[in-house]
Amino acid sequence: MQTRAEHWERLNGRFDLLIIGGGITGAGVARDAARRGLRVALVEAKDLAHGTSSRSSKLVHGGLRYLEQMALGLVFESVNERRVLQRIAPHLVRPLGFLFPVFDGASNPLWKINAGLFVYDALSLFRSPKLARRLNRAGVLAEEPMLRAQGLHGAPLYWDCATDDARLTLETALDAAAHGAVIATGARVTGLLRDAKGTVSGARVCDVRSGDTRDIDASVVVSATGPYTDALRRAAYGQTTTPMLRPTKGVHIVFDALRLPVRHAVVLRHPVDGRVLFAIPWGPQTYVGTTDTDYEGDADHVAADAADVDYILDATNHYFPGRDLTVQDVVSTWAGLRPLIAPPPSDGTLSASAVSREHQLTVEPDGLVTIAGGKLTTYRRMAAEVVEAAIGVWEDRGGDARRLRPAGTAEEPLPGGEQWPGEAGVETFIDATAAISGLPRDVAAELVRTYGGRATEVASLALSDPTAGTRLHPDRPEILAMVDWAVREELAHEVADVLIRRTQVFYRAKDQGLHAVNAVSARMGALLGWTEAEREASAEAYRAEVRLHRDGWAQPQEA
Repeated sequence: MQTRAEHWERLNGRFDLLIIGGGITGAGVARDAARRGLRVALVEAKDLAHGTSSRSSKLVHGGLRYLEQMALGLVFESVNERRVLQRIAPHLVRPLGFLFPVFDGASNPLWKINAGLFVYDALSLFRSPKLARRLNRAGVLAEEPMLRAQGLHGAPLYWDCATDDARLTLETALDAAAHGAVIATGARVTGLLRDAKGTVSGARVCDVRSGDTRDIDASVVVSATGPYTDALRRAAYGQTTTPMLRPTKGVHIVFDALRLPVRHAVVLRHPVDGRVLFAIPWGPQTYVGTTDTDYEGDADHVAADAADVDYILDATNHYFPGRDLTVQDVVSTWAGLRPLIAPPPSDGTLSASAVSREHQLTVEPDGLVTIAGGKLTTYRRMAAEVVEAAIGVWEDRGGDARRLRPAGTAEEPLPGGEQWPGEAGVETFIDATAAISGLPRDVAAELVRTYGGRATEVASLALSDPTAGTRLHPDRPEILAMVDWAVREELAHEVADVLIRRTQVFYRAKDQGLHAVNAVSARMGALLGWTEAEREASAEAYRAEVRLHRDGWAQPQEA
């Protein structure tokens, strides 16, 4: 069992390592440290992947465009980590073709992009998921017939990967828990603890549901708080502390694939400012993004506004001129903050897109370890670097590194990656899951795509409880068994946890899951012992989340 309540009850005693933040970096640190044999606790104020880590472009890629910035080290690290993630999470990190069309007036001619692609493949030691191809104009239009033909020269077709960022974060945290880590969600840090010498020695943590407060002692505290990094540092060191971050907002919008059909991720340069965007196939949907604008607002209320949606629509209609897409075609949006490292004052005129995607690791004199910046693709290597730094602090405080073991995070699969049949065996696995459970094939396919090798475990819930096979939404394949699994095994404790991050109903259903709210809240209430007031509060919090992500550009929907 992996229930939130059980982990909260285990949040006591003294830990070797306390991690603040349940995004992909914090989860990666927890997994690495727990596998080495450290006693680990992770606390997250809301839910795993609540912020940036569920609101990315959902790509595991080397960043071909980073070659323009001569960030060769970042690209080399990224393309090699892409291969590692394919190995440990093959069910979540899947090959995806990228088409980089070149048009009249492009800042980089086709020959130069093709040369860059050779360097890109070379940095991956020619181990990309598939071999790249160079396409002429006719070849590009054969691959993407909806793409603008006017002024088109050609394009390279190369391969990176797509992923479910929220589930990659979740499974990383669950693997940490399987190796002894305490993963406490809904656990807000209200302050750092210090010993008589002023050394950081833990944190005061509050259960956001019950109000229960505990002091958690730890030899080392790691801040992996993403966009909240500077807020924690100001609380620890005062309001005049120099900011580490330059946060930028990234927005994506979702269309039905019938309105915007693409076979590959199409790399686009915005016709106004030249920024790179992607149009990415997503099963029955296509999403397009992202924006990249400086952000100074409330990190808890980041959402798309009309200007963001119009910006993306302008680019989409420019490159897919026959689609005539409007706001009415937008199914959903998401917006997240990139916790980019602030450039030095001498570079203060850099555009948001030009700010480095590298990460920064600091160890303060009082022992606080902070990790900020970086990319989804390189989270595992970042985590290992953080753990090495934390072990140094831990040893200074009496820890014995001789008892530790190798983490093995590059070899050992994440939970859903175990017993994965490989791409060649996926269809057979879906058929077997449907046959064993009696569920419709589209439901079985959704379980396999979501849970990988654990799909049959979730499907089996429908055998013991026929109601578990009930769909959450008449137009979607998600079922109540997924709610049960999310609560019992995946730390879900709010309706939003299930509909946004354990499943993707929030993004994919035409009503963004409002139809499912009452059924999901009732199911969760029964499992978690909620009062009627608690059930309605969680349901209303989800409705408010839908409104937040629609009110800036569209009329709110009704339940």
